[in-house]
Amino acid sequence: MATEPEDGDLEAPSFAAAMEELERIVTELESDALDVDHLAARVARAAELVELCRERIDGARFAVEEILATMADAPPADDDA
Repeated sequence: MATEPEDGDLEAPSFAAAMEELERIVTELESDALDVDHLAARVARAAELVELCRERIDGARFAVEEILATMADAPPADDDA
């Protein structure tokens, strides 16, 4: 099982790793086995992962929009060559 990054770790998990961890946390929260003493910590970690995933999605959306805008501004290819 992968370890969770500690506060101060510089390397954030990849989008896929964040989603996998988030799915594990949701499974824990849906089960009756989660210790109440750890509930707040798990919910806080889930909130961090959701924010990270949102930032990654927003970044990807921005990059795609820029690529599409560049393509729209490019002159048409000359098919007579």
